[in-house]
Amino acid sequence: MRAMLFTIVYYMLSVLYVLVSVPFLILPGRGPVSVIIRSYTRAMNWNLRIVAGIRKEVRGQENLPEGAFVIGAKHQSWGDGYLIYPEVKSLSFVTGDHLEKFPLVGGILRKLGAIVIDTCGGGERKAASLREGMEVARKEGRRVLIYPEGHLAPVGYYFRYKPGIWHMAQAMQVPVVPVATNIGVFWSQQEKEKRPGKAVIEFLEPIPYDLPKDEFMNRLTEVVEARTAELVAEATGATVTPAILIPDPPKGMEAKPTPNNLAAYGKP
Repeated sequence: MRAMLFTIVYYMLSVLYVLVSVPFLILPGRGPVSVIIRSYTRAMNWNLRIVAGIRKEVRGQENLPEGAFVIGAKHQSWGDGYLIYPEVKSLSFVTGDHLEKFPLVGGILRKLGAIVIDTCGGGERKAASLREGMEVARKEGRRVLIYPEGHLAPVGYYFRYKPGIWHMAQAMQVPVVPVATNIGVFWSQQEKEKRPGKAVIEFLEPIPYDLPKDEFMNRLTEVVEARTAELVAEATGATVTPAILIPDPPKGMEAKPTPNNLAAYGKP
């Protein structure tokens, strides 16, 4: 019942805020639409708290630098973006162009300054769309949210962190703020079920952009996964258990590993 009610409110809020945003798409600048979408994410935080019973706690805000930076976040749930977005001003994000299939959403993404990756144009086009988006973000001094695993990871597992985040930080010449979370304990991946509890997002100490690629990627992976494991243990009352590396799932599918078969993907 809780999950059904959350889903109803989720879609009602999403449709309402999209419709409210539309008249402002023709105006110059990002201001009005940014205010509306920030209000939308706060409303979704309210939906999580009141309807789903998922309280939010934010830690490590003192680790957010002044000016532009990149956020490299753990991605356990559709809900983690809603937790992060209202906490960081002037935030853009990296997303695939699959979101543009929803009516009016493409225009809102462009107005927000989202870096929309062309997933249908091959590797060369993907790289070009990322470069173009980064250049705009750098010039405007914006912050950029990216999920370096590239997939929704089930709790207790992680995917190889992709070096695109290192290239992004190098191109923009800005630090990367790692983010750990345990929201997957309460809202896992795209599941409808919600479990009441306290979801934590924690901004960790920034990583300099000018480190060698391998050192940077190892450090990012280690700090995010180690702290995420601690937050998961905090939420579940279990002992801290390191996450298990699993291969990327086939395109369009979620990772659903089992203890006996770590490559057992696909929706049940």
